[in-house]
Amino acid sequence: MPFIHLDRRAALFGLSTALLAACKPGAPTAPRGPASLDTSRLADGFGELLARARPAVFGFGVALTGGGTQWVSDATARFPLQSVFKVFLAAAALAMVDAGQMRLAEPIVLSDQDRAFGWDPMVRAWRGPAMTFPVVDLIALAVQQSDNTAADALMKRIGGPAAVTAWLRGKAIADISVDRYETEIQPEVLGMGPFQPQWSDNRAWTAARDAVPAEAREAATTRYLADARDTATLAASLDFLTRLAAGQLLSAASTRLLLRLMTDSRTGEHRLKAGLPANASLAHKTGTSTTDLGLTPATNDIGVVTLANGRRFALAAYIAGSTGTEGTREGLIADAARLAVSCVR
Repeated sequence: MPFIHLDRRAALFGLSTALLAACKPGAPTAPRGPASLDTSRLADGFGELLARARPAVFGFGVALTGGGTQWVSDATARFPLQSVFKVFLAAAALAMVDAGQMRLAEPIVLSDQDRAFGWDPMVRAWRGPAMTFPVVDLIALAVQQSDNTAADALMKRIGGPAAVTAWLRGKAIADISVDRYETEIQPEVLGMGPFQPQWSDNRAWTAARDAVPAEAREAATTRYLADARDTATLAASLDFLTRLAAGQLLSAASTRLLLRLMTDSRTGEHRLKAGLPANASLAHKTGTSTTDLGLTPATNDIGVVTLANGRRFALAAYIAGSTGTEGTREGLIADAARLAVSCVR
């Protein structure tokens, strides 16, 4: 079975050939004095965005790093994560590396039966019947390109969804729950039943989806939006991000690696990033559900922003149950990021 060497992986997936160089320490710009957050302006400005988002539920939160002020639009609502969970998965996997329970170079063998959906970079480049990938590539693909096959394989290696949630609980992060594999979540959202390996082909997936009556798909999506599994609160998402940025969750090397991968993400160019100044950096993870029957259950983006003046803060944006276009949904998230920047002093 082929082993994808680093240079060939770069050609197949666009991964950086200097990936592990991300473990080297960097020197962020020192902020000028303590930061502050204008929560009154945030609340006033977000009211207009909330109205624009209806009938969707738009949740947004901002937190200064270093134990500073936090503001959330809704303190109790839980939002479906979709692929945002992959950053929690990556952190849990890197914690195992830190503990000596797994190596970044450890080879993981995948077979045809392990492929997820046809839009995955791994599926598009598949050269079966089996391929071998080091753990670091699975982490990178899951975080940077939101690859479902990579995420499910990594999840299986570390002990399943329960292992991710257990790691979060061990870090006293109570309101993030990771409960299912991608190949469990996505068919359930559409009422399709258990995942079939042949659905890794886009045409087969679409045909299977279209075979489910519209009423059944609509009911399945409604159940998904009411399900507490694979959800998070805004406050818990911000807690994860600020503690990750502060180096409180992982070793220094693993923290640098994960933040570098998040910064180099290939997804979400028109969400949080679009609302930031051109000289700002964003380490983030998006999550997006399929749009079906005019409804998009989840459009998300969470991340850590570093401004040119050294100000650093976390953002969490979740839009649930939207009937708006992709441009409308992404524009709302970009405008929320723009508002947040104007409220950080």
